[in-house]
Amino acid sequence: MTEVTSPTVASETGDQPPHRYTAALAGQIERTWQDFWDEHGTFEAPNPTGPWADPAALRDRPKFMLQDMFPYPSGAGLHVGHPLGFIATDVYARYQRMTGHNVLYMMGFDAFGLPAEQYAVQTGQHPRKTTEDNIGTYNRQLRQLGLSHDKRRAFATIDPDYYRWTQWIFLRIYNAWYDERLGKARPIEDLVAGLADGSIPTPTGAAWGSLSDEQQRAIIDDRRLAYKSSSPVNWAPGLGTVVSNEEVTNEGLTERGDFPVFKRNLPQWMMRITAYADRLIDDLDHLDWPEPVKAMQRNWIGRSTGASIRFPVTGSQTPIEVFTTRPDTIFGATFMVLAPEHPLVDEIVPDAWPQGSLPAWTGQASSPAEAVSAYRLAASRKSDLERQIDDKAKTGVFTGAFATNPVSGAMVPVFIADYVLMGYGTGAIMAVPAQDARDWDYATAYDLPIIRTVQPTDGHPEDQAFTGEGPAINSANERISLNGMGIAQAKAAIIDYLQAEGIGEGTVTYKLRDWLFSRQRYWGEPFPIVYDEDGVAHALPESMLPVELPEVADYSPKTYDPLDADSEPESPLSRATDWVEVELDLGDGVKKYRRETNTMPNWAGSCWYEIRYTDPANHDRFVDRGCEEYWMGPGRGTGLGVAGDPGGVDLYVGGVEHAVLHLLYSRFWQKVLFDLGEVSASEPFRRLINQGYVQAYHYRDARGQVVPAAEVVEQADGSYTWNDQPVTREYGKMGKSLKNVVTPDEMCEQYGADTFRVYEMSMGPLEMSRPWETRAVVGAQRFLQRLWRNAVDEHSGQVRVVDQAPSADLERLLHKTIDGVRADYGNLHFNTAIAKLIELNNAVTKEDSPSREVVEALVLMTAPVAPHVAEELWQRLGHGDSLAHAAFPQADPALLVEDTVTCVVQIAGKVRDRLEVAPDVSEADLQALALSSAKVQAAIDGKTVRKVIVRAPKLVNIVAN
Repeated sequence: MTEVTSPTVASETGDQPPHRYTAALAGQIERTWQDFWDEHGTFEAPNPTGPWADPAALRDRPKFMLQDMFPYPSGAGLHVGHPLGFIATDVYARYQRMTGHNVLYMMGFDAFGLPAEQYAVQTGQHPRKTTEDNIGTYNRQLRQLGLSHDKRRAFATIDPDYYRWTQWIFLRIYNAWYDERLGKARPIEDLVAGLADGSIPTPTGAAWGSLSDEQQRAIIDDRRLAYKSSSPVNWAPGLGTVVSNEEVTNEGLTERGDFPVFKRNLPQWMMRITAYADRLIDDLDHLDWPEPVKAMQRNWIGRSTGASIRFPVTGSQTPIEVFTTRPDTIFGATFMVLAPEHPLVDEIVPDAWPQGSLPAWTGQASSPAEAVSAYRLAASRKSDLERQIDDKAKTGVFTGAFATNPVSGAMVPVFIADYVLMGYGTGAIMAVPAQDARDWDYATAYDLPIIRTVQPTDGHPEDQAFTGEGPAINSANERISLNGMGIAQAKAAIIDYLQAEGIGEGTVTYKLRDWLFSRQRYWGEPFPIVYDEDGVAHALPESMLPVELPEVADYSPKTYDPLDADSEPESPLSRATDWVEVELDLGDGVKKYRRETNTMPNWAGSCWYEIRYTDPANHDRFVDRGCEEYWMGPGRGTGLGVAGDPGGVDLYVGGVEHAVLHLLYSRFWQKVLFDLGEVSASEPFRRLINQGYVQAYHYRDARGQVVPAAEVVEQADGSYTWNDQPVTREYGKMGKSLKNVVTPDEMCEQYGADTFRVYEMSMGPLEMSRPWETRAVVGAQRFLQRLWRNAVDEHSGQVRVVDQAPSADLERLLHKTIDGVRADYGNLHFNTAIAKLIELNNAVTKEDSPSREVVEALVLMTAPVAPHVAEELWQRLGHGDSLAHAAFPQADPALLVEDTVTCVVQIAGKVRDRLEVAPDVSEADLQALALSSAKVQAAIDGKTVRKVIVRAPKLVNIVAN
């Protein structure tokens, strides 16, 4: 390997030695080695096949694949909190290389998204230009930190050669269906064949050949994993686009612009993720993920076991179907509630209120239709989260309709209320106020009957719902009695009854809804779908991919009066007429088509990027099978055993804020591709770690205004001032608005990248959040300066080490450090590894002539956290090659055995002496030594020894009185 020329250093000035490790020298060293790594492809990982294949390099080298979650390149660039996870994965990648692994470590960009589109709307600058400029800033900052990515594998989701395959995967999902019998996705051709030969029945039982083309197409489209459907969505007229639940505030406004959001049924592309609900839950057991993340996914999917029950409705042929996890309480169902969006509402609402004396809950509206319409409008302005807040007053309106409780025969009023969501169960509930707190609140507010069906425990308040265990009461008719049964027994009995009577059945339901997969935006992946003149959707052939975004004059969707809930979305692409209206030959001659004008959500590109990393230069396939299997295949994981290993990335690091959506969507895409035989791994990420956050203090003056944190002075009494005026200190996130941002650029300029890396990794455990304190960075700098002085004379620049063995004590400390640091690096305990390195480094500092054996080992162990200075010292110590792939030091087991162990001798629980004894001392010898101790004899002083408890070699406890 080509040798590196050491950086030129300034001559000695004043009291500053010319070869001291300063920020200026650190910067020169860092740039030199970053150039070297790039020029020599130091971190390029060979593949088993393809243009980067190197079978010899893979021989006897286990693989390790790790990655960070896709960053979005914002215009603000990085602050010191952003690289925490990046530096941690780089440390781990470097350690894995030094322990003999073929490491795949890379970085790309999740580059479609709203910020660039918003900027385009404001300025007219194309979002690609904005995004690519931001990527340039990120790449500069990441390179400055010395991250050891394989840069050949870098890509962004906006690259046409990348989203060509995103579109291809969409088509594979579109052309697939879920076979419940086999529990897996299959090509749509298999569905058609099964319908044609009768092995798969049609929904109505009619023969497939007797159905029209339109009827057949409707059946097929209704089974696709990607389908278009009119579904309740969050429509924001003020923005002119549909937004996701996560983009709606608790107040029912858009995060961007605070515009009202309305629930509307609009035709949108959906992904049938619900078909995978059971597998998405059950397969979590095979993943090495934090338990809180698994719990969040299970809760999000929300699998519940219970019963589906049908309540007849007066004047309607369609019953109200409810799902309940407590069918045993049905005798206490005294009213029903539908979600305001429930499609049955329009059918059951009568023209006029019932005759006779009306209860107060009919409201003041002149008709049920008027009451329902007004309430629906009000409910449409609330977010799902706001509607579920338990401590707010329950609101609703009577529909004018009545249903019949199918087990008691009682007539029960039907309401609509916003605390019931269309997105859970059937969008309807049987309200049992005595056994549900929300129903109790509603019944109390509207003076509705309350019938207890479970005997409360003694002392339970009379004015509250009882949700605990107890025997059933008030639960009988002439054909069944649940009275006296416990909950489990009563559930089983009532389900059997419901099924026998034909009014219900046991079932499983989920909170998970199908994935809304379209947006009315410009800056996203176009759908590879066109519509013919009859409005029939057609998938484009692979030869026509990628479908690239056209140039448009206006990047904003059509917006409306923010309160115009009846308006319709019009995306920016719909105005690109020359792009939308096309003539294509899809196999049956040239015809006119209209392109889909929605775009995919920004989640699409990040659903499969880990797969592309393994083979990003492939132009013929989304991934070479051999590359995917080598890096991600089951049985090849380094963290889990072969049994039950689903495959996937060996280590995935990112923030817990992506615990549900990104991870759930990625798992769904991976499972579909696995079912269709496109990949060997059934899960995308074997092991997951959520790094903590770097937080910071910010300061406010007497007016409550934020002041620049960097200008605040801490006083001797612990108070803080700014411009000699007192300020208060608060703790939280880092951000421009709080005037407390510190950037990596500043840290690299003031201290050097290696110092910044060491400080971030030493602040605490990776998974924990920690406060940023710029003044504490100097401690990391001192560590590296001492390491430098241990190897290099600050005045002459000559190497100081000598080729002689270290002292016995130092050699023992060296091997103890090697053993501990290897374990710490392997477990991602970087803060404790650094503490051990500092201890050894300080011990070496006391040596007049440091031993080469100790210094070189110390340099190698420091290399993962401070790679630039370690490379420089390695080269100055006489090594011509980079240490990036040098062998990590191994501890000598013989030197890990302690010569002596400290034994504590206690009398009546008080320590009376400490004895240095051999680790293998016998209990008899240890007891004799303890009793013969002068200090012990003085403490006993004539007392009688009643008992001696010996725990060799560390404890002797003497009982004497």
